[in-house]
Formats: sequence, structure tokens, C-alpha cells
Amino acid sequence: MPNKSETGRAIRCRVLGEDHVARAEAAQGDLDADFQALITEAAWGTVWASDGISLRERSMLTLAILAATGNFDEIAMHVRATNRTGASARDLAETFQHVAIYAGVPRANRALQIAKQVYAEMEAEKET
Repeated sequence: MPNKSETGRAIRCRVLGEDHVARAEAAQGDLDADFQALITEAAWGTVWASDGISLRERSMLTLAILAATGNFDEIAMHVRATNRTGASARDLAETFQHVAIYAGVPRANRALQIAKQVYAEMEAEKET
């Protein structure tokens, strides 16, 4: 049976992609090694690994929480991950509407701007 670190890495790769995880691991140093272990085990190996809700639902929740709390730095990464989690552009539009009502229009608007930019980048990447 895999431990939380192995499970976390596997889920992280499934959601964010092997390339993203490899880059994050290569950039890891002494200062953030313990932090990376914490998020791999707790966020990815426990929360994301739970079978209580689907990856699609988890993806939508994550994006809603990031937008609602104004943590915009990770929104692009999680929008990209929707290719792997199954959350559609329509799902994100609905998610950010909830954010607008319950957390504020400016935060939802900024999240939508980021999502539109990422979707455009992803479409351009398909064409190359």
C-alpha cells in the first residue's frame, strides 16, 4: 500500500501533469523541502486523494476557494488542470458566479479574466 507521499505525488501528477510536478521537484531546495513534503502528503495525498468527491468537483471547489480568498497566483495552474479533472469551462463559469455572489464580484471577475487567458493560451498551444 503506497504511503501518503507516494499517493500524493501520483495524484498531483494526475491533476497537474508529470511535467509540472517534475519542474516543481527540480526547483525544490533546502528551504522549501519540508513545505513541499507537507503539501504533497496533506493536500495531494489526503485531500485530493479522497474518494469522497470527484476530481471534477474538487477542482471546482479549489478554484472557488482560490478566487474567494483572493489567491489568484494558483488559479491559472488549476484552470490548466481542468483538462485532467474533467471540469469544463461551463463548470468554471458557474463556479465563479457562486464566488461573485458569496465572496464578491471583483474576485470572481479577476478569476474569470485569468481563466479566459489560460483557455486562450491552451487553445494556442493546441494549434502549434
